[in-house]
Order: sequence, then C-alpha cells, then structure tokens
Amino acid sequence: MDTVKVEICCGTACYLLGAAKMMDIESQLPEGCRDRVEIEARTCLELCERDNLGGAPYVRFNGTEIMSQATPEKVLARIRELTEGNV
Repeated sequence: MDTVKVEICCGTACYLLGAAKMMDIESQLPEGCRDRVEIEARTCLELCERDNLGGAPYVRFNGTEIMSQATPEKVLARIRELTEGNV
C-alpha cells in the first residue's frame, strides 16, 4: 500500500490566498485512509513565480502533481482518488 504525500504551500501568498483553510485537512480525511496519507506544510513550493500568483494556493501530490487554486474540497477529493487507486 503506497502512501500519498501531500505538500501544502504555506508561503505568504499561498497562506493568505487560502492555504490557511487547509491546515486542518488531516482531521477531515476519512478514517480509512488516514494511515495512507502524509500531509506536510511547506514553507514555499516556489510556484508563484511561474504563475505570477494566479494559481495560489498550491498543493503538490507525491512530489510531482501540482494543484493550483487549491481548496480543502478539491484537495480532499484528490486524496480520495489517489488512496482509492492504491487499495
């Protein structure tokens, strides 16, 4: 069973544009997948430069997949998809 790694950008722009709302996302995970998800707040994912803040806040899944304009709902939905695929 693979672990899903979720990195939430908490740089100033991302934090102010919505990452703060994702800080308790771990408590919102379905109990059955909590042991398969690793959530980490990151100082900065350095993605704002590329999109000129237009996509903040950013979340990175498994080191490669980037979600822009992330919301708690979108992140939880993607985590469900990733963990269901790893059953």
